[in-house]
Amino acid sequence: MDKVASIAAIKHSEQVVVTASVNNVTFEEPVPNGSILTIEAKVSRAFNSSMEVFIDVWKQNKTYLKKFKVNEAIYTFVAVDKYGKPVQTPELKPQTELEKERYNAALRRRQLSLVIAGKLSPKDATELKALFD
Repeated sequence: MDKVASIAAIKHSEQVVVTASVNNVTFEEPVPNGSILTIEAKVSRAFNSSMEVFIDVWKQNKTYLKKFKVNEAIYTFVAVDKYGKPVQTPELKPQTELEKERYNAALRRRQLSLVIAGKLSPKDATELKALFD
């Protein structure tokens, strides 16, 4: 999943990227040996130099070709220059309802991560506070 997610981040930023974190991996259904997997990765939001990438994993077997979602994950990447220093990433403009939903949720996840890391005061986490108002 890391490789597919990094390709999405590279395509969006047009830069070398490094994995900053694996934020979430959810296994909804087992994937037996021999299953055919389709892995879709899209940047859900770009911040300054970091990007959140949302990954959907779909399974099908050799005899029944209907796809079922079996896994999802959220990774964060940072775009870097040739010296390994973070660089600005292009803004992302979500189009579909799902993209808009993931775009908005990405900011809440980022604020939560910053609060937990002690880099953002809970009172300044406006998107998180809005959930409870």
